[in-house]
Amino acid sequence: MLLTVSARRSPALDDPADLGYLLHKHPERAQAFEVYGGTAHVFYPEVGPERCTAAMLLEVDPVALVRGRNGSHDGFALGQYVNDRPYVASSLLSVAMGKVFRSALNGRCRGHDDLVASPLDLTIALPAVPGDPDLLGRLFEPMGWTVVATPVALDDTRPEWGDAPLVSLTLTGSMRLAEALNHLYVLLPVLDDAKHYWVGDDEVDKLVRAGSGWLATHPERELVTHRYLAHQRGLKDAAMQRLVELDDRPVVESLEDDDVVATTRPLVRLRHDAVLEEVRRIRPASVADLGCGSGALLAALLEMQGVVRVVGTEVSDASLSRAATRLHVDRMTERQSDRLTLLLSSLQYEDPRLADVDLAILMEVVEHVDPGRLPAVVANVFGAMRPRHVVVTTPNVEHNARYPALRDGGFRHPDHRFEWTRAELADWAASVGRAYGYDVELRPVGDDDPEVGPPTQMAVFARRAAEVAS
Repeated sequence: MLLTVSARRSPALDDPADLGYLLHKHPERAQAFEVYGGTAHVFYPEVGPERCTAAMLLEVDPVALVRGRNGSHDGFALGQYVNDRPYVASSLLSVAMGKVFRSALNGRCRGHDDLVASPLDLTIALPAVPGDPDLLGRLFEPMGWTVVATPVALDDTRPEWGDAPLVSLTLTGSMRLAEALNHLYVLLPVLDDAKHYWVGDDEVDKLVRAGSGWLATHPERELVTHRYLAHQRGLKDAAMQRLVELDDRPVVESLEDDDVVATTRPLVRLRHDAVLEEVRRIRPASVADLGCGSGALLAALLEMQGVVRVVGTEVSDASLSRAATRLHVDRMTERQSDRLTLLLSSLQYEDPRLADVDLAILMEVVEHVDPGRLPAVVANVFGAMRPRHVVVTTPNVEHNARYPALRDGGFRHPDHRFEWTRAELADWAASVGRAYGYDVELRPVGDDDPEVGPPTQMAVFARRAAEVAS
């Protein structure tokens, strides 16, 4: 099977041969890599002043591939000798990309950071991809690709046989190389709807990592997660929850000439950075992440100097299990494990295990609480727990006007019970502060749009000096 990636000369790419830096493969060398099921060859069929093309040719031994499966002993099965695995883009190609282009997929290229961050004029070609043109369009066009999917004849000498269930695919678009490769990494197995290896919990991590910045808002994300995770409902539900936690809709602004600016950093990163900046400013000894989800913030808190106790709470035992897996709790030293506590706990009920915490964080949590139950959560956090500081982040519903899918109304996630305007958050925060003896400051998270405000808003509560002394 063959994959080619071409980059044209552009303002961001003065020398197309710099594509070799991004891929970490020298244009003047042909290289071979042993991968699962065969050998991947990387070479450059075209290097010129206007265009550079890198190719990966994957040689697959279908017989060895099938015989290598545990429990496969039927050497007379015709499928072992006659199949399309050496020719049709599949999860085999995706796995080979993950090994051969790992640094490019992760967006790493030391000394060429500007190039990594710049949209390039790219053309990607795959001669044989499973699926029909309509499905290809539904999957790739929402990310900004122009899709040309040409059906492949079953046999050129027998036109009456019609087309094979394959297309020749060409994608053209302007985007970062890492984004383009991650699109392929996820969607090739989705199109093939089959994986050549066991699909387990770690595949959820791969999907969320490779889908960062685009999958959370993809109109076909249910189809993508369902197929990528081999139709395993439990894994699909876990992935969908993780994607919901990302709240990662990109902000797109229009210029006067109606060109579109490249999307900014993912909102989830901006939000995490903003919360961690508050932690550094407050300098607490103990922190509780209330509604910690899969533990992304806990990992960063454990690395912060001065924080000697980190607590993560969730109402879902499955979420806590994923957090423990993500944090590698089973491999922690005794000293490390003593700093971390994962608790099955509801925000609506008092929990004495959460007493004496310096800082409580509710990051994208309150909007998941029914309005009628929110006062109980407030009484528990601000009245019973009474941490010295509380940090709350929540979506700014006014900013939804910047998301095409939400211009006609609706919440960012199906599980949201409400979303506040900036004025509504200010009123709620002020009333909580008056009732429980806290001062509050409001901060924007993300680009503070002059018309609709930031995508996320933050309230930082500090117990008044007299309250702390008492």
